[in-house]
Amino acid sequence: MENLRPNSANPKADLIYRRKKNAEEMRYQVVSFALMIFLTLIAFAAVHFDGFSHWFVAPFIMLLAVVQVIFQLYYFMHMSHKGHETPQLFLFSGLAVALITVLTFVTITWI
Repeated sequence: MENLRPNSANPKADLIYRRKKNAEEMRYQVVSFALMIFLTLIAFAAVHFDGFSHWFVAPFIMLLAVVQVIFQLYYFMHMSHKGHETPQLFLFSGLAVALITVLTFVTITWI
């Protein structure tokens, strides 16, 4: 029975393990890319279709943009991997500061 753990004493088993993990990662990236292209086409179709009001289209496109950002961070920026806790902390802290700032200015302007 082969040892499939990485960094093992058996270089052949290590190569098999890395190929398997790389193939799995590539499959996730291709599926994610296809979903992002599909979401982009949906956004273009929503703008092109005259039956939707701009009050629906603008928030809908923003929602699709948020979904695409999540896909890009999770799959293309490898945030799903172990060892990326510090960049995640800084990223989400910056996002929290940005959201609080926008909420503050919207509250000041509209009230």
